[in-house]
Amino acid sequence: MPRAIWRGAISFGMVSIPVKLYSATESHDVSFRQLAEEDLKPIKYLRWSPTLDREVQYSEIKKGYEYAKDQFVILEDEDFDRLPVPSKHTISITQFVEQAEIDPIFYEKAYYLDPDEAGMKPYTLLLRSMEEKGLIAIGKLALRQKEQLVAIRPHDDHLTVEMLLYPDEVRPFEGIDVSGVEVSQEEMKMAFALIDMLHEPFDPEKFEDEYRDVLMNMITTKLEGGEVVVADEEAAPAQTVDLMAALRASIEATKSRKSGTASTTGAKASKATESEDAEDEPEDEPEEAPKKKRATSKAAASKSSDDKPVAKSTRTRKKAAAR
Repeated sequence: MPRAIWRGAISFGMVSIPVKLYSATESHDVSFRQLAEEDLKPIKYLRWSPTLDREVQYSEIKKGYEYAKDQFVILEDEDFDRLPVPSKHTISITQFVEQAEIDPIFYEKAYYLDPDEAGMKPYTLLLRSMEEKGLIAIGKLALRQKEQLVAIRPHDDHLTVEMLLYPDEVRPFEGIDVSGVEVSQEEMKMAFALIDMLHEPFDPEKFEDEYRDVLMNMITTKLEGGEVVVADEEAAPAQTVDLMAALRASIEATKSRKSGTASTTGAKASKATESEDAEDEPEDEPEEAPKKKRATSKAAASKSSDDKPVAKSTRTRKKAAAR
């Protein structure tokens, strides 16, 4: 069980639900140490005071708010504990909203809410009620010297807390204004057609971090003393000049990719039907044909499997070149 980073309660009207909070996400980034070029040993960072000319221990450090240049207001740990903020120990639900009303740009980080044993019944009541109504709750939580705006929502038969940004924490858009750019109805129809062809349910299991896989493959190759051969860098995508031509080409490519799978499946079904209709064939022949096909597929799969390291090395070389 992960370590709880906060313990308190959810205030739901007059109902109090004791809960604990822990992180719902973790990073799988490949981490690197910084090494000195001369001896390839890890760099050590020190809390150094330029005026004392020595390293400062963590126990000697104070928190200070700089209100003017080199002028600070010092705050002790007791000052933070004495702050008259109810959200230090309680997430008070102030309203329920539709999830679609919250723009995804406001979401910052996700946490799991786990009930204490005494709070299982009211926790379940809140969870089931929100699931039935299709709403999420909004409240505040004081965590790590900041009062966070939070959204509580049901997810896979438990409650999660989404830390939300305040409006002043979201930067205004300062890019190019495209509101005056005209797009024809024909171009819109072509774009709709391409979007409809690519429209499918979101399945996160279909995606993987290819960069991390290729990077780890390169690291393993270096560790084993192998040579990382760099391939030619792929050319950057050309700028779209003829929008309609690009849309048509995209639709045709997507159609071919999708129909290719369907055609293969249809060809297999047609061949099986022809075998069944042949009068001069033994009755058990339709059973043998699929077996041969499976054996062929299995051999092809085996061959493909043998080729995979080469393909993976090629990806490694492309990524290395890009870097």
